[in-house]
Amino acid sequence: MPLPTTGRIAGIDYGTVRIGVAIGDLEVRMASAYENYNRRSEKLDGQYFATLAKEERLLYWVVGLPVHLSGGESQKSSEARKFGQWLGERTGLAVEYFDERYTSSEAEALLLEAGLTSKQRKARLDQLAAQIMLTAYLEAGGARDVESIDG
Repeated sequence: MPLPTTGRIAGIDYGTVRIGVAIGDLEVRMASAYENYNRRSEKLDGQYFATLAKEERLLYWVVGLPVHLSGGESQKSSEARKFGQWLGERTGLAVEYFDERYTSSEAEALLLEAGLTSKQRKARLDQLAAQIMLTAYLEAGGARDVESIDG
């Protein structure tokens, strides 16, 4: 089933402790950092993402897939896929995967350039990485041209 080409989507920078969230618009092809979510428990995490999906009227999720420089998948890729599957089951929304290579280092460089302290950078890093990944997804064509990375 093809994904919608208009509406709002969310980008996820998966982490075992913190998850960066960005929101994007398929029509204007822009993404904004939304927030960092600190994981608590499977139940509370599920409630958070279900509420986010409903309140933001999300169409689907784009989960960043950490891959090696060669393009091959890593252990973290497997963890991100497992999380994406869980996320889809909890929210009833489709999940796309998109290469997130370099997003965290790009986000860190931008935050350093902005002159933020270590604490300030840590507070913004994951959501900015999610925004960078989602922006790349939208620039690559989003749901129009990008196929899911299936494992």
